[in-house]
Amino acid sequence: MKNILVIFTGGTIGSTTHNCAIDTDEKTSSLLLFQFKQRYPQLNVNFTVLKPYEILSENLSPKIWTTLILAIKTAKPENYDGVIVTHGTDTLAYSAAALSFYFHSLSVPIFLVSSHLPLNNSSTNGVDNFSFAVEKILTEKLTGVFVSYRNPSEKFVRLHKAARLISSPQLSNDFFSITDVNLNPKTIFNAPLKSNFSERILVIKPYPSLNYDNFNLDNVDAVLHDLYHSGTACSTTNWGNNHSLIHFISRCQKQNVTIYLAPALKKEAVYQSTIELVNDGAIMLWNMTIEAAFVKLSLAYGNFTDLSAIISFMQLNLADEYI
Repeated sequence: MKNILVIFTGGTIGSTTHNCAIDTDEKTSSLLLFQFKQRYPQLNVNFTVLKPYEILSENLSPKIWTTLILAIKTAKPENYDGVIVTHGTDTLAYSAAALSFYFHSLSVPIFLVSSHLPLNNSSTNGVDNFSFAVEKILTEKLTGVFVSYRNPSEKFVRLHKAARLISSPQLSNDFFSITDVNLNPKTIFNAPLKSNFSERILVIKPYPSLNYDNFNLDNVDAVLHDLYHSGTACSTTNWGNNHSLIHFISRCQKQNVTIYLAPALKKEAVYQSTIELVNDGAIMLWNMTIEAAFVKLSLAYGNFTDLSAIISFMQLNLADEYI
């Protein structure tokens, strides 16, 4: 008999609809296992259930990742054939990255599963996603952290390497990841990591007329600046210094705040604006998603104080996050 640790954390897969409002419901954990056993009565699987918290995932903070990691560690996941974590869709890519980096050397697989609709809706994909995770644990020798998810417009469940998952686009219920799944992480970080995630990382998203004067860098250790799809952001001062990322980089340097850029593909030729940003002191986190970059930076700044140690940690390919 296979033994699987199932950790319920809430989200839509742990919710019901009442009076036109979707909210968490502690009874849905039993419903998910009941629906799975109804679909696959022949499977002989033992589920051990934990409920460290139940929230809608949009209410998540990095402290929740510490709680989740502690719950998994305390349960001794190496004694199971696999771990399944139910999770909401809104912050799924972030939690997937957090578990990927922290448990990058775990000998058994961890799957995150979600649902685009509550389980009492006949159109939900939640049971499909959960069943796929169970199947992979029963039939394949995987290590690493994964997300199993069937896009509502598709008939098959996708297997995502968790550190490569991209958040679902707004007004959509679909999930995609960058490039194909690679099942062989390249680096093992042997030093023990604390499950500490810094909350002093400021994330800035580019848009036309972005005014950097609106940002206060007090209580900020690092800035992660999102980029347009070409790996670019405004570098010109034609519209004033307050709209130029070049000028903001200089301001960050004066306040001893390190600025990182992501996402961007490292290619033979990149845009002149990108070259200017890097030449002026921004650190480019090439070839990884913005979600993975944010979580990895949060973990790095939660574990290290020396900038060289932080940069060295960021350069490691812990969970196959780099394409």
